[in-house]
Amino acid sequence: MMNLIPAIDVTASALTAEKVKLDVVSQNIANAHTTRGPDGMPYARKIVSFEAELNRAGGLGGATGQGVRVGQITEDKSLGPLVYNPSHPDADAGGMVRMPNVNLAMEMVDLMTASRSYEANLSVVRTARQMAQKALRIGS
Repeated sequence: MMNLIPAIDVTASALTAEKVKLDVVSQNIANAHTTRGPDGMPYARKIVSFEAELNRAGGLGGATGQGVRVGQITEDKSLGPLVYNPSHPDADAGGMVRMPNVNLAMEMVDLMTASRSYEANLSVVRTARQMAQKALRIGS
């Protein structure tokens, strides 16, 4: 079967990658106050990195761009702030609690950026579908 609109495949990969980013950012926001995880440490913010997905079947051994994918999800190694809260169950002897390294303002910006990118890619899919339908009507 011939692929009429290759842009849909590229856009589908971007939609999948942005969905992963939305999920990770949502997880960061949900754990912004988690001071003890399974490892006993405060939650560490996760960062999504994208990379180009290449098609090695390009002409003359060259690689051609075929979309985007999640390259890796890493933990931000920076320490979260220390907050004075002596009544907190995770407080040390001095009453200080190590909070997660999640900055809610930064996470909201990441959430809006990923959401807008997702919407833009959906718009590309809609436009490509409309173009394919119009092209099919030309031949009838």
